[in-house]
Amino acid sequence: MAIEFTAPVADAPTDAQHHARAAAQNVVASAEAAAALMATLNGMAEYEKVLLRAAAGAGKSVALVSMVGEALANPNCLRIAVTAFANKQVIPLAQRLGAAYGPDKVCLFVSKAWEPKLPEDLADMATVVTKSKEIPESARIVLGVSHKFKVIGEYSRMHARLGPGANGERIFDVLFVDEAWQMPLHLFTGVEGYAPVAVGVGDVGQLPPIDPSENPWRGDPGYNPYRAWPTAYEGLATTFARDLPAVWRPTAEQLPLWRAFYGDWDRLDCVAAPGDRHIDLPVFDGDAGAVWSAVATGHPVLLEVDGLPEAEAPDIDPPLLAYLEDLLRPLLEGGFSTVEARYDDVGDPFEEHRVTSDQPTGDPLVVVLATRNQAVDDATAMVERLTKELDLPEGVLVASTVDSWQGQTNRITVALHPLSGADQLDEFNSAFGRLAVTCTRATHGLLLLARAGLDDLLDGAAARPGTPLGEPGTRALPRQTHQRILAAFTRGTCTTDVT
Repeated sequence: MAIEFTAPVADAPTDAQHHARAAAQNVVASAEAAAALMATLNGMAEYEKVLLRAAAGAGKSVALVSMVGEALANPNCLRIAVTAFANKQVIPLAQRLGAAYGPDKVCLFVSKAWEPKLPEDLADMATVVTKSKEIPESARIVLGVSHKFKVIGEYSRMHARLGPGANGERIFDVLFVDEAWQMPLHLFTGVEGYAPVAVGVGDVGQLPPIDPSENPWRGDPGYNPYRAWPTAYEGLATTFARDLPAVWRPTAEQLPLWRAFYGDWDRLDCVAAPGDRHIDLPVFDGDAGAVWSAVATGHPVLLEVDGLPEAEAPDIDPPLLAYLEDLLRPLLEGGFSTVEARYDDVGDPFEEHRVTSDQPTGDPLVVVLATRNQAVDDATAMVERLTKELDLPEGVLVASTVDSWQGQTNRITVALHPLSGADQLDEFNSAFGRLAVTCTRATHGLLLLARAGLDDLLDGAAARPGTPLGEPGTRALPRQTHQRILAAFTRGTCTTDVT
């Protein structure tokens, strides 16, 4: 029986702004945050924290790099530190800042274990060191992960090497934290003292490295060293905070889904307008033809599959992956292309860009996301099998865990819904960050697969609060939020005899 898709229950937004009108909102928010930082450096304000909150795909790295430039141009700023939780976040920033300021001004501070893993061209852009005593005295930007900065005795060694910044006491005048909401408070407190003011930029939907509800400090429920550090300072008189109200990554058709995840924001728009992006498909029929035609509209698609053999576990589901493999094969065999408008610096389109599956460039074309390592092992085996069978070039088909893929971008996301096959909501399958990362990576198309029965699961789930310890977003999604998110999907159901 042919798959019939139903339109999203959520209404299409009538107030959405696109192109330059949307992008301009981010410019204003970034300018206000930069002005707060400049006022602090100039002694006109007493902010200790400047927070720039972003949704996924908002172009936050552009904002961070721009603010670094403004700070360096201020006569009251001699030196800047840039940190993050992971090297994969710090290294791209070192490349961008190094390309702008050169290796005599930009220094990447890494462990010996990471030194051989660095991109070959990085040494042309930034000075790479493993010890404080090797940092060039001319360096104005020092980048490193929080674990490296907070090593015992590191502050003293770095202070002996570089001396104080323009503030006359601390080594750096500003500490920038990328993906700030991914860094737990206990790590931030280890680097906070490097500068008198910290600027946190990041996606509030990022997964924390440890679930913030796992609070070992039972004697003081208001204190949790594992919470995202900005939440400890929001609302204070010494904190300046702004939201970036526009996103660059999604299609216009995905905007209701983005708004479902960031439902407490005053406003969220997207730069891409209807028709700016599309997928050109091969001619094929059957389930694959129906599914990929729905995905090609740009709307997020949820397909529930019935008739499958039992799974090993809710998130380890070879039968569902086998069905996915049957969907992917004709798409990859026939070849497809993604088409997108390219935008100028203010957000207006100026040319069309096409990427074909036989000659892929840039971001991966199709990424298969799974939740746990065992599930991604099965997905990786499927990817390797299809790649070999169809002789796919590199960059066409990739598999990853959701946790590892946060911060990444791809053109089409295919993922198993975290609730697929579950018999109840729990802290893992209902994690805000896990589902948000899954649904917010794609620039062209999103397909979630699940075993049939999501509505029954949610209808029978107990109502519960979903914002423990004041964390940003709803870290453990209650049924009502799950239902609001599902309402933003084009939905279909099929019955299969895959064995």
